[in-house]
Amino acid sequence: MTFDPDLLPDGGMLWLDASGPEGNIVLSTRVRLARNLAGRRFTIRAEPADCDTVLAEVERASRASQQLRDAPVIRLQDMDLIERQLLHERRLVSRELAGLEGEGDRGVRPGSALLTDGVVGVMVNEEDHVRLQCLKSGFALDEAYADLERLDAELGKELAFSFHEEFGYLTSCPTNTGTGLRASVLIHLPGLVLTKEIAKVLRGLSQVGLTFRGLYGEGSEVVGNFFQLSNQTTLGKSEEDLLDHLGDMVRKVIEYEEQARHILQRDAPNVIADKVWRAYGLLRYARSLSFEETMNLLSGVRLGVGLNLISDVSVYTLNKLLIFTQPAHLAWRAKKGLDDPDLPMMRASYTRQLLEAEVAR
Repeated sequence: MTFDPDLLPDGGMLWLDASGPEGNIVLSTRVRLARNLAGRRFTIRAEPADCDTVLAEVERASRASQQLRDAPVIRLQDMDLIERQLLHERRLVSRELAGLEGEGDRGVRPGSALLTDGVVGVMVNEEDHVRLQCLKSGFALDEAYADLERLDAELGKELAFSFHEEFGYLTSCPTNTGTGLRASVLIHLPGLVLTKEIAKVLRGLSQVGLTFRGLYGEGSEVVGNFFQLSNQTTLGKSEEDLLDHLGDMVRKVIEYEEQARHILQRDAPNVIADKVWRAYGLLRYARSLSFEETMNLLSGVRLGVGLNLISDVSVYTLNKLLIFTQPAHLAWRAKKGLDDPDLPMMRASYTRQLLEAEVAR
C-alpha cells in the first residue's frame, strides 16, 4: 500500500497540536524502545525471508494488543521515495527505516513497516527487529513512557524478546543494549543562541551523559534553533532513572532559555522586536523560500509569539508550517519531484496562505 494520511488520526501528527506541557518551548517528546526477537537473526545479518517472518510475527502480536489491534500496516517497501520521506518528515519513521541513509535513495530493507495509531507505534526491521515508539506534544516524558510501557508489555506477552540476565535487552548496536531506551525532547532555544550561551549549555549536557542532535535526530543538522536532547547511555540504569535524569536536565535547559529571553527583552527589546517582525514579514509576503530560510524565520516568529510580541499566530500553526513546508510534503501535495525548481515558490505560497488564514480568524 502507499501512504494515505487519512489512515491515521491527524495524519499521525497529533504531537503538533501544542497542547502538551511547556508547548511554547518544547515541541514534542519521543520515547523509543529497541527490541529483537529471540531466536531470529538480527536485522543487519538477516535474509529477506527472515525480515518477512519478523514482520508477520510482529503484525500477529500487534493484533492481540489493545493499542495496535486496529493500526494499519504501512509497508515502506511498497512506497516511493517521496512517500517514505514524507513519513520521515512527520517523525513517524527513522531515516534508516525510510531508506534515506547516506546520499540519495538506497531503498528499504525487506519487511520494513510501520504500525501506528498516531501516538504509539512500532517500526519493524529497522536497525533492530522492533523499535517501539511514542510521540507526545510538549514536555511529556512520563506520559510517553507510560503509554510505551503498556505496549511493550502487551507485545511481550506474544513475542519472546532477546534478553540477557546480565546485560538486559540485546540490540544490534551495543550503545542501545540494556534498557534499549532512547528518550528525546525536541526543544526550541533561540534565547540561548542569541545570547551566545548555547555552546556552554550543550557542553554541560554532554558532561552529564546527554547528547544533542538536529530536528530529525542522529545525522541531522540543527536548523531554526531546534535541538533534540536525548540520553546517551542505556546500560546500567533503569528506565525510570534514565527518564528522571533527562527530565531534570531538560527542566534546567527550559529555565536557562526563559532567563535568556528575559535578558533579551530587558537589554535589547528593539533589536528583538525588529528581528521578530522582519521574520514575520518575510513569511507573510515572500514569494520564494528555501527550507533552511523558512526554519530560521519560523524560529524568529515562534520567539515573538513566546514573548507576546505577536498575538495573532498560534504555536499550532507554526508547528504545522514546520512540517508542511518540508520538501516531501510540498512535492507530494503538488505531485512534483523532490528536485523540482518550483518547490521554493510553493513553500512561500503555502506559508502565506496559512498565515493569512490565521490572521483572518
